[in-house]
Amino acid sequence: MPSANRSPFLAQVFSCWNWKCALLSASARSAVYLAALARSAPHGRLSIVLVEIAYVTLTAGLYAGMQQRALRLRSRLLGSAIVAFGVPALAQLLDWLSHRAVGAAVPSRAMLAVSLFTAVSALFHLFVMRRGVFLTGCGRSLLEDFRAIPRLIAAFVVAPFAWIASLAVRSQQAAESETAL
Repeated sequence: MPSANRSPFLAQVFSCWNWKCALLSASARSAVYLAALARSAPHGRLSIVLVEIAYVTLTAGLYAGMQQRALRLRSRLLGSAIVAFGVPALAQLLDWLSHRAVGAAVPSRAMLAVSLFTAVSALFHLFVMRRGVFLTGCGRSLLEDFRAIPRLIAAFVVAPFAWIASLAVRSQQAAESETAL
């Protein structure tokens, strides 16, 4: 097959790769594994972390690119579900399989820690991507994204409380309108 025919496929794959998220995910997830495995044997810990760094560096950008593309779907709910649940579930499954394939079985404590981190990370990705941060091909630099992080972390932490408060206000307004009738 001529190389010209393979080029569009590679271009498509790399156009879906989000290097910003690949860099951040590989760094953060490896740190989570190191913390979770702090009391395990050094040789086992090193192999698990090395597999994690290699695997996440190769795949996190692709997963984030898939998430970024899901944001363009007509159905905002479907796009959000893919970003927050679909891609992370696929990533965790493939992560577990990659560790098993190389014989670096991950202790359940570490797998639970990384799964929880992945769930929160996916929700954070959805939150920041909906606000234009950590998207590739959108004209923002990584430095600009980093500058937005403190504000976005604060907004992300406050968001569940704001949502609960809005539910309480709506419930109170509904009760007041019923009593007015």
